[in-house]
Amino acid sequence: MKKRSKRYREISKLFQKDKIYSLSEAISVLKKTSNTKFDGVLEMHFYLNVDPKKADQMVRGTVVLPHGTGKKVRIAVFAKGEQEKQAIDSGADVVGGTDLVERVSKGFLDFDCAVATPEMMKELSRLGKILGPRGLMPSPKTGTVTNDITSAIEQIRKGRVEFKVDKQGGIHLRAGKISFSEDKLLENASTVIEAINEARPAVVKGKYIKSLFLSSTMSPGLRIGL
Repeated sequence: MKKRSKRYREISKLFQKDKIYSLSEAISVLKKTSNTKFDGVLEMHFYLNVDPKKADQMVRGTVVLPHGTGKKVRIAVFAKGEQEKQAIDSGADVVGGTDLVERVSKGFLDFDCAVATPEMMKELSRLGKILGPRGLMPSPKTGTVTNDITSAIEQIRKGRVEFKVDKQGGIHLRAGKISFSEDKLLENASTVIEAINEARPAVVKGKYIKSLFLSSTMSPGLRIGL
């Protein structure tokens, strides 16, 4: 039998392993069980009834969390000319055109999100193997390929997060810092669920969200009733 840490055993007393929780109940429990020395995050783990191998069942999109993520996001913008200036004026952390493409090709990845103008995508295509696996490749579907650089940066700063189903049919998101109030976490989490439901492929029949678990950093997962 696997030996559990003292911390885990103490936390286990605060939740019921086989219980199906409401969203608000789970958030309340997770705030009580989060006793790490750092400010953890509320994690949401979805398992969907989709086949990601089929193009018409791909689930991907963005959602703006009403109360943000609680994390400062480092934004890189790939643009030239006037739009490069707009990116700088809008507070992007890293801005550049061909020069930034070259930096990334040589290993620079000191950013959490990337935005690009349509004209830059041809140059960015050669970075697909670098940015793609890290979820950093700009895409029109997530609003990160656009000529409206100012608006894209504003949305990201407000708490926009991207989601995309993985090969196992899962979607994993962070919905804010665990130190947020229960009301703020509840609103953030509810907004995420709504966005996932709105992204439901038309071809999917029957139950769409097979399961949803909530957890905080280094805590057990709690199953949510939907």
